[in-house]
Amino acid sequence: MKKKRYSFIVMLFVMAITLIGSGCQQKTTVERAPLIPMEDFFRNPEKTAYQISPDGKYFSFMAPYESRLNIFVQAVDGSDSAVRVTSETERDIAGYFWGNNNRLLFLKDSGGDENYSLYGVDKDGANMKDLTEFPDVRTLIIDDLRDIDDEVIVGLNKRDPRVFDPYRLNIETGELTMLAQNPGNIQYWLTDHEGKLRVAVAIDGGVNTTLLYRKTEDEEFKPILQTNFKDELNPYFFTFDNEKLYAVSNLGRDKKAPVIFNPETAEVEDVLYENDQFDVEGLSYSRKRNVLTTASYVSWKRERHFFDEEARMLFERLERDLGDYEVAITDMNKEETRFIVRTYSDRSRGSYYFYDKESDELKKIADVSPWIDEDNMAKMLPIQYQSRDSLTIHGYLTLPKGYDLETAQNLPVVVNPHGGPWARDSWGFNPEVQFLANRGYAVLQMNFRGSTGYGKKFWEMSFGQWGLSMQDDITDGVKWLINKGIADPDRVAIYGGSYGGYATLAGMTFTPDLYAAGVDYVGVSNLFTFMNTIPPYWKPMLDMFYEMVGNPQTDSLRLRQTSPVFHADKIKAPLFIAQGANDPRVNKDESDQMVEALRNRGVEVQYMVKDNEGHGFRNEENRFDFYGAMEQFLAEHIGDKEE
Repeated sequence: MKKKRYSFIVMLFVMAITLIGSGCQQKTTVERAPLIPMEDFFRNPEKTAYQISPDGKYFSFMAPYESRLNIFVQAVDGSDSAVRVTSETERDIAGYFWGNNNRLLFLKDSGGDENYSLYGVDKDGANMKDLTEFPDVRTLIIDDLRDIDDEVIVGLNKRDPRVFDPYRLNIETGELTMLAQNPGNIQYWLTDHEGKLRVAVAIDGGVNTTLLYRKTEDEEFKPILQTNFKDELNPYFFTFDNEKLYAVSNLGRDKKAPVIFNPETAEVEDVLYENDQFDVEGLSYSRKRNVLTTASYVSWKRERHFFDEEARMLFERLERDLGDYEVAITDMNKEETRFIVRTYSDRSRGSYYFYDKESDELKKIADVSPWIDEDNMAKMLPIQYQSRDSLTIHGYLTLPKGYDLETAQNLPVVVNPHGGPWARDSWGFNPEVQFLANRGYAVLQMNFRGSTGYGKKFWEMSFGQWGLSMQDDITDGVKWLINKGIADPDRVAIYGGSYGGYATLAGMTFTPDLYAAGVDYVGVSNLFTFMNTIPPYWKPMLDMFYEMVGNPQTDSLRLRQTSPVFHADKIKAPLFIAQGANDPRVNKDESDQMVEALRNRGVEVQYMVKDNEGHGFRNEENRFDFYGAMEQFLAEHIGDKEE
């Protein structure tokens, strides 16, 4: 009889809840979930990104057309069938929104270069217009101006590739009007509730942050507050009289909290809510009623604090019927009577619902991926463990279905550090994790030092620590799983994208005996060349990057010590590298030089390059190629063994 062994994911969960394991290696036969086709995890959703027109009469959504995500529109009352309004065949549409009741706006780039252009199209598919299609120019949405029918405010770096100037754009005619000229250091612009551009945030070399303000658009911007980039006051939106600012700040505190900031006095007047464990970063309001509604933060799941009783009652009503899942309101009409509701969980991509507040009607309108049976998916368990310097590291452990903490022993494990690195893993449906769990691997995800959401001190502890204590946090999680008996020490692999790809290479070079295989997806290999090839619009923040990562001149010894490409001779285990040829963030040379260094030393390395991709593979067929190759690679090196 073929017996399955699994070691990594259960161990992490046991560690987090500090259970005392016996360390026994008892063999257990488990009932496995059926093997699900790889394509089911990574194919485009059936329908997704639902929005509602401002007048509440039409749904819009994205769905595949010739294997690319395009925009469709359908009447809410079901009186007609859905109309496809775009016909993109080269690449998925990157994102879209309603410009007014008749017109939708969408962004797309070319081959993953991230130079997004904005296009407009009527809800019946007519009157398609290129609005910001300029060579090598990137478009940012500054304000969708929901209360002004024919205009939006965009940022364009067409005058200077390093900085974005704000423009008022007529979405019918394409007319652009520059609202201000970026002096070279402004990274963020903010409008008031009348669509007037009144706040800017400048970063001088990335080290000092200056908040600029003007009372009217006729005045010049004036600096009102300067802080180090580590001390944040991030303005979110104006108070409803357009006099003060709702902001999120960590000034004088470790954890971010929502505050009211007076730009006339440059003082925080009130702290609205605070949490002593986690950063509070989400802040929402009602445009119709002019009230603050919720603040949100992420513990192991997203949690809300309500400022407004009506908002609380709305969520309670939705959770009454949908409470087995996480519930999010993703869009609403201008009158705030009709809502798009999204559900999800760790085992389900979820569904979209339509809620009519006036009739109290709640109806499902689509499942995102109806071919996914959540009963065959694995649970994502919150865990925590102690680093070697006694820091608490939070994370998640996903065990293959059929295993629990009692039966998970000696499992093959895939360690999956997140990208960023100044980001975090969160609870929810992750197709990569579920795919790996379905193939019998335990998956360990950890929010190593520097991960966001845990306060200023935890974030700052990552500065200058690529390949050092940040990597130690990952290593300590692996050893914790092994010590608990969950992980088979001979069958641990590491896989990650972007910074997670760097962590993969660092793990393979700096702890070569720990991993049996590695998969690097668009990861950094050389910190010198990485810093020299960042996109031009990151260059105003270069001094900040130097402080957070390292200065190639003054920190050259450390950067050489922590650049995996210079230590390729230490790698003992097989490696698979995947890269997009047009990646603007992690240049293809990062992967090329690592592959060359390995092959020159006779180390086994499998290399996949996609010429029509950038920082991660967006096109469906490329995802299939990558995950299919990764499946075979992991099966060969850490897969199940015959007994």
